[in-house]
Amino acid sequence: MSSEITTALADAAPVPFWLDTPVRPAARVPLTTALTTDLLVVGGGFSGLWTALLAKEADPGREVVLLEGGRIAWGASGRNGGFAAASLTHGLANGGARYPSEMPTLLALGRSNLEAIGATIDRYGIECGWEATGELDVATEAWQLAELAEQVELAGSYGVSVELVDAAAVRQLVNSPTYLGGVLDRQGVAMVDPARLAFGLAAAAEAAGVHIAEHSPVRSLDEDGARVVARTHQGSVRARRVALGTNAFPPLLRRISAYIVPVYDYVLVTEPLSAAQRAAIGWASRVGVGDSGNQFHYYRLTADDRILWGGYDAVYRYGSRMRPQDAQRPATARLLAEHFFATFPALAGVRFTHSWGGAIDTCTRFSPFWGRAMGGKVGYVAGYTGLGVGASRFGAAVLLDLLDGRRTARTALSMVARKPLPFPPEPARWLAIQATRRSLARADRNGGQRDRWLRTLDRLGLGFDS
Repeated sequence: MSSEITTALADAAPVPFWLDTPVRPAARVPLTTALTTDLLVVGGGFSGLWTALLAKEADPGREVVLLEGGRIAWGASGRNGGFAAASLTHGLANGGARYPSEMPTLLALGRSNLEAIGATIDRYGIECGWEATGELDVATEAWQLAELAEQVELAGSYGVSVELVDAAAVRQLVNSPTYLGGVLDRQGVAMVDPARLAFGLAAAAEAAGVHIAEHSPVRSLDEDGARVVARTHQGSVRARRVALGTNAFPPLLRRISAYIVPVYDYVLVTEPLSAAQRAAIGWASRVGVGDSGNQFHYYRLTADDRILWGGYDAVYRYGSRMRPQDAQRPATARLLAEHFFATFPALAGVRFTHSWGGAIDTCTRFSPFWGRAMGGKVGYVAGYTGLGVGASRFGAAVLLDLLDGRRTARTALSMVARKPLPFPPEPARWLAIQATRRSLARADRNGGQRDRWLRTLDRLGLGFDS
């Protein structure tokens, strides 16, 4: 297998598949002047783009400037798998444990949010491969079947329609000898080309009057009376309000650092499958797939019938370190390739064309949180933990409510009002994360049994199983 893996990865370009496209817009010019605006948005990923566009849609007369430190979508928004989920809470179990009385409201808000993303794509004519495919969670170990049955029961208690399917039925959807059963959610997830969605949102925002500058990292934020001054290397912006959507990157407000850690996730993409290869694995419905281990894979078909295959190895680096070279990890790429061919032995000989990684911002409750600073003039949202493709629009809407001082059904949520528990400082942070990774891997090997460390985290409200 070793030589086959080497051959399969030999020509994989070390760049995100979504960004390796001729339709990527030319870089916008950096900020080199001093501007004054009503709203400054920092960050050109989904959080920032949705904030800028929603702000202009709500008030076309509001002046909005967006500053991006690199290029639009070059961070997590252009490096993810393109799964847009209705969930705002990282799944029913996590949400139900943390916000039991609010879950009916959160479920309704999540559904309407996903519908609104689709409606925005239609309204602006954004060509981003939006497909309402749903998602299939598969069991590859016997112990996972009971958990999937519990998942269906929990969904039913909230009135959410999902289907429990046996091994024969799941292999009719996607054919792998590793599948023992699954849960099919036909409505709660859509597939999208995330980079093209970001490019389209940026174009729509500019058409509405948003000024976007790229290669303009904000170095500092300072209060100046009723305004806040953001300074870049060559320019500055004085704004009445500032919205921060910097995701996993080092935050401009020190207080946010205690609540998020950047965790690196890695992805492979295959060459386009032939008709015979597609037939060998079925997958006619193009449903997105995730397996049910604590260390899990997610995978999907692209518009040109490649398989995007990611997940499993979540890597945290001491001190929340983020470096360009960390976007490649050959050991993880080989591990992912091995798992791919174990899942789809019928695809032996398929080669990978792209291999990359990127940082996800995670927090201890695994779903977004919000806050304000500088007397309410600065607001932020972070902590999506891998579900930002869909939840970022909701996060942006809440952020604008908070900055505008509006009391809405969204801001009344305890999910919005409360912060997650902070992570400990280093070195305890690194030690705790490594202990958790080891324990999750051990649970996968031992029939899902959670050890004392994981049970302690569960009791503290810090436990998770994916």
